[in-house]
Amino acid sequence: MQRRYISLVAAGVALGTTIALTGCGSSAGPDDVTIRLVAADYGNGAGDSSQKYWDELADAFEAGNPGITVEVEVHSWKDVDRKVAEMVADGNAPDVAQIGAYADYADQDRLYRVDELVTIPTQANFLPELSEGGQTERGQYGLPFAASTRLLFFNEELFADAGIEAPEDWSQLRAAAERLKARGVTYPFALPLGSEEAQAEAMIWMLSGGGGYRDPYGGSYEIDSKQNVSTFAWLRDNLVTPGLTGPVAPGKLDRAQAFEAFTRGEVGMLSGHPTLMQQAEEKGIKVGMVPMPGADGKARASMGVADWMMAFRQNGHRKEIGRFLDFAYSDKNVLEFSGRYDILPVTVSASEAMAADDKHKRLWKFLEALPTSELYPSGETSWAKVSASVKRNIGGAVAPQGDPAAVLNRIASDAAKAESEADAE
Repeated sequence: MQRRYISLVAAGVALGTTIALTGCGSSAGPDDVTIRLVAADYGNGAGDSSQKYWDELADAFEAGNPGITVEVEVHSWKDVDRKVAEMVADGNAPDVAQIGAYADYADQDRLYRVDELVTIPTQANFLPELSEGGQTERGQYGLPFAASTRLLFFNEELFADAGIEAPEDWSQLRAAAERLKARGVTYPFALPLGSEEAQAEAMIWMLSGGGGYRDPYGGSYEIDSKQNVSTFAWLRDNLVTPGLTGPVAPGKLDRAQAFEAFTRGEVGMLSGHPTLMQQAEEKGIKVGMVPMPGADGKARASMGVADWMMAFRQNGHRKEIGRFLDFAYSDKNVLEFSGRYDILPVTVSASEAMAADDKHKRLWKFLEALPTSELYPSGETSWAKVSASVKRNIGGAVAPQGDPAAVLNRIASDAAKAESEADAE
């Protein structure tokens, strides 16, 4: 499978006019339908919970679609995938889920295909490579819902105090971390390879070192490639062993911990996404952002992340779900969600609108990184097991006495087994 690079240009995309979403009647009746939506929370607390966004969206949709009710249930990212899995196992699948992965459910034939749900204008408006990321061998089952890219974040005040500038390659990054440590910074470079999101931090560094999870020209996982082994050996020898990653071992440091430390002014540098920018600025941290450095210059690709919307067949509400999704993916609603949570749009027209609107200027650097971003191989049913193996093991690759080659070989073996099991099903 070739790597997926995201393009903002969709050749030949014809965007239709907004479809009127109206119901057949104004009073409740025996044919009324309730759609259950389970979604992830992008907020930082009760004050900006995604529950508020979805409740507002549901109210607006219901006002134009009498006879269809939308019930919304929002869970934290730590819980939402498990909650949906439990619902499905109990025979009580939601109609719509907005979570992190769709491939297993598609493989089990539990999901509607995208072309069974939304109108052609809606389907054609998705960024092309995000649409590809929502495909398995049998068709497209995942609708991209939110996207983000990762940049190197740095604390501008700490950098100014240390007399350093943003690094452009790995040697400069190490030198900057050394200067920050000398100035007493707690985490010169925060390296969260703990269980929460180790698969993301690992991928950022793989891409930075010229590698990745898979062969760039198609084929199987190449987790234990020469490039990847060299990358984690460099991290071990140049950042972790010299004590430049802070008081918590990378394998024990979760993303949330690292982000919180950044907002307290305790971190000099880390890989961050748009939401962290907002959180840090709210705490008075002046944030600098540059593309992730590569070994000898700018990394050839940044990491992109897409979260997915999917619709379950169990309750048979295909038409009603389709109406709701067409409504949810209108430019107005996509831009409202993106602006509220500092997330990148997943549609061509909304991306173009964001790039032309100074109101969204804070997100332009992330939007600029989107065309060369690479996604997880989320369309592979093996990915969930591979990701779990990365989370369990990758911290050991950078431990002072760790063996990157052995650790990556262990993960690669798990990946080969997962692929073999997926092919046999």
